Amino acid sequence: MNAMTMPKDIIANWEPRHAALFGNHVVKLQHRLADSGLFTRDALGKLIERCPQNELGLVSRSTDKDNPERLNGILGDASGVDAISAIEKGKMWMNIRRVMDWAPEYRELLDKVFDEFERRMPGTKTNRHNLGVLISSPNAKVYYHADIQGQLLWQIEGKKTVYVYPTTEIFAPERSIEKIMLRETDEDMAYQPWYDDFATAVELNPGEMVTWPLYAPHRVANHDVLNISVTMEHWSKPIWNSYAVRYGNGVLRRALKLNRLSTRDTGLGVYPKAAATFAWKRLGRQVKGDVNPTKSFRIDVKAPEGRVAI
Repeated sequence: MNAMTMPKDIIANWEPRHAALFGNHVVKLQHRLADSGLFTRDALGKLIERCPQNELGLVSRSTDKDNPERLNGILGDASGVDAISAIEKGKMWMNIRRVMDWAPEYRELLDKVFDEFERRMPGTKTNRHNLGVLISSPNAKVYYHADIQGQLLWQIEGKKTVYVYPTTEIFAPERSIEKIMLRETDEDMAYQPWYDDFATAVELNPGEMVTWPLYAPHRVANHDVLNISVTMEHWSKPIWNSYAVRYGNGVLRRALKLNRLSTRDTGLGVYPKAAATFAWKRLGRQVKGDVNPTKSFRIDVKAPEGRVAI
């Protein structure tokens, strides 16, 4: 287990205005996560080796330029530090998921982060916190998608550009959000290049973090350098109400063929849609579990692209 030095404050430049902006607009802040000592390459190498197999995601793309196929891989017998070096050579992404569940020192840091946010935003209560670590190759891209929880993205090493898009029906169609919630699809959404004319582009350097409005579509482009980032997710009563309404709308579309449905997430209208959400899940109608993908490569730090076919 790594020794941790807990910074007094994680956020370095909080201002009172950020309390009103948080969750409603794109907000970029400076942070001190690196001061904890938990995100050095050595510390992350040990974390990779501790990670349960089902919480370690490793993805690449095939070399077919016209139709690049998503490939899934395994760590194999590579050390954690070697895995980071291999990712630095090739076009890969590693997602270390739900770290707080099996690494207590990261849980301690996660709790401190949200305690700090709640202290600075009186009346705000969050729950179901989640922490993951993303390690991705130079020039890697995360495609246009949306998330259903509150999101924070913290840059540790490298540089990337995050493009955040409006939450209007044009960019984030309600039916697309519903499909993500009902797990009929993953988080990817249809994208057109002209969407970029309306995006907010945020450059993230080490020691910077960004958050954006709920359901705001976004995509990420690494610069020509290895990137190490931390993701944090959270729920709150407003987020839960919004989820219940939109999930309930999805249920009503499918069960009763209704179409003209409100997304208002306050007032008495929330409760029947929350009941529909509960009933749909209780009846086993939601897609269960994730697809167990075929593994087609393993890490090999000696290989030119850091991986070899299985």
